[in-house]
Amino acid sequence: MSDLLNSRLSLLSANLPLLKQCLHGIERECLRVTDQGRLAQTPHPEALGSALTNEQITTDYSESLLEFITPALADPAAVLENLEEVHRFVQSKLGDEYLWSPSMPCALPAEEDIPIAYYGSSNIGQLKYVYRKGLALRYGRTMQCIAGIHYNFSLPEALWPLLREAEAPGSECDRDFQSSAYIALIRNFRRYSWLLMYLFGASPALDAGFLRGRPHQLEHLDADTLYLPYATSLRMSDLGYQSNAQAGLTPCYNDLASYTDSLRKAVGTPYPPYVEVGTHKDGEWVQLNTNILQIENEYYSNIRPKRVTYTGERPIQALIARGVQYVEVRCLDINPFLPVGIDLPQARFLDAFLLLCALDDSPQLGNGECGQCTSNFLSVVKEGRRPGLELQRNGQPIELKVWASELLGRIAPLAALLDQAHGGDEHAKALTAQQAKVDDASLTPSAQVLARMTEHDESFVKFSLRQSELHAETFREQPLSPERQQAFETLARESLAKQAELEQTEVGDFDLFVGAYQASILAISN
Repeated sequence: MSDLLNSRLSLLSANLPLLKQCLHGIERECLRVTDQGRLAQTPHPEALGSALTNEQITTDYSESLLEFITPALADPAAVLENLEEVHRFVQSKLGDEYLWSPSMPCALPAEEDIPIAYYGSSNIGQLKYVYRKGLALRYGRTMQCIAGIHYNFSLPEALWPLLREAEAPGSECDRDFQSSAYIALIRNFRRYSWLLMYLFGASPALDAGFLRGRPHQLEHLDADTLYLPYATSLRMSDLGYQSNAQAGLTPCYNDLASYTDSLRKAVGTPYPPYVEVGTHKDGEWVQLNTNILQIENEYYSNIRPKRVTYTGERPIQALIARGVQYVEVRCLDINPFLPVGIDLPQARFLDAFLLLCALDDSPQLGNGECGQCTSNFLSVVKEGRRPGLELQRNGQPIELKVWASELLGRIAPLAALLDQAHGGDEHAKALTAQQAKVDDASLTPSAQVLARMTEHDESFVKFSLRQSELHAETFREQPLSPERQQAFETLARESLAKQAELEQTEVGDFDLFVGAYQASILAISN
C-alpha cells in the first residue's frame, strides 16, 4: 500500500462519520418497446409529465428512450429505492409497452423512423431538439438507442480541507485542491476501469439488425443474434460510438484546466465535413453548429468531472467557475437480470472502488500510459472472459485475473473502512462477490446472459423481451403506496404546467438564443 493511501486511510479512520456523507445518484436510460420487442413509436406518455421539466423522468436521445434520474443521497439504498419507485410509477403508465431490460437496443425500425426526442416550442426545448438532430446527422440514430447506467459519486465536502491541511498546507485553495483530487480519481479510473467491464459488463450479444449491414468481426449465435464468445460489453467496444471528429480529442485528465480547455476548443473549432453540411437545410436547423462538438456533453467518455449548473449555465462554465463537485461514471451496462438494471451490492462495490481511485497515488498519465489504458479497456470489453487474457501494466504483460485479484485486495481496506462507518459488513460482502467472478468467469453477467440465451435457445431480442416482461410483472405486483403514486402524479402535472408556462412567456427569437448560447462558451477564457 502506498504511503499516501496509508496516511489518507488513517485520516479517514480518525474521521469515520465523514464517510457516511458521500453522495450517490443514478441515471438509468431505458427504451420503451412494444409487446413484440420492437421500438415503441408512440410519443413520450403525457402521464409521465414533461420530458423538458420533470426532474426525475425525461428522455435521452429518442422519444422512445426514457431516462430516470434519482436525487443525490447519502445512502445508496435510498437511491436505489427511489429508482425502483420511478420504475414502478412509469410501468403503471405504459399500457401494453415495456421497459427494455438490457443496454443494447431491441429490433429497430429504419434509421429515419427512429423518433428524435421532442421538448416543445420553448427556446431551450428547441435547442435540445436541434442538438439531437445534430447527433443523428453526425453519428446516425441507431447508435443513439444504446442505453446505460450513469453512477454519480462525490466524497464529502468536509474531507477536502482536512486532506489539504494534512498534505499541502498553504498551497492551492480548497476548491483547486478538491478539483485536482477529482481529476486524480479520474486518472486512476482510466487505469482500472477495465475491471468494472469484466465484473459488470452485460452486453456480449446484440440484435443482428443493429449493424445495418456494416462490416464487423462478430460471430453469429443464431440467425438474428451477433456476439463475441468472450465479450463483456459490446456496448463499450468500438461498435458503439465511432467519431472521426472526436478522434483527436483525448483529454488525459492531467489537470482541470487542460481538460476544460480541450473541450472549449472542440466546441469552437470547425470540422470540415460538418461545415460542408451547414447548420440549416431547407430553412430548418439540422445541427447547432459545424464544430467538432456542438456542446461539451457531446464528448463521449467513460467518466466525467461534473458540477451542478445554475439555470442557463453550461457544464464547462460551472467547472471553470467553481471546480469539480462529483464524478459521473458512464461505462456501466444495464444488468438485464435486475429489475432496475443495478443493485445494492454493485453500488457498494463501486463506492469502495471509487474511493481507492480517489485516495491512492495517481501520477500523471503520459501518452504511452494513456494508450495502454485505452487498449486494456478495449481488450476486456471484447474478450475479457478469454482464459489467460493478458493486459499491459507499465508496459509489461500481466494476466487479467492476477491484476484483478491484486486490485480487489487493494480495495479491501476501503471496503472495511466503509463498513466501519456504516456498521455491518455489506461492502466486504460485495467485494467477496466480485472476487468470486474473478475466480470463475461463468459468474459474470456477460457469461450469464449467453448461458441463459443458449439454455432457452433464444435470440437476443427474445431473451431481452422475456426479461422485460418479468421485470414488468415484478413492478405490477408491488405497486407504489397511494401517497408515492400521488407524489409522482403531482410531479408529472406540475412539470407539464411548467413547460406550458415557459412556452407562453418565452421572449426572443430562437436563432438569437442559439447565437447567445454559442457565444457563452467562446467568452470563457481560463
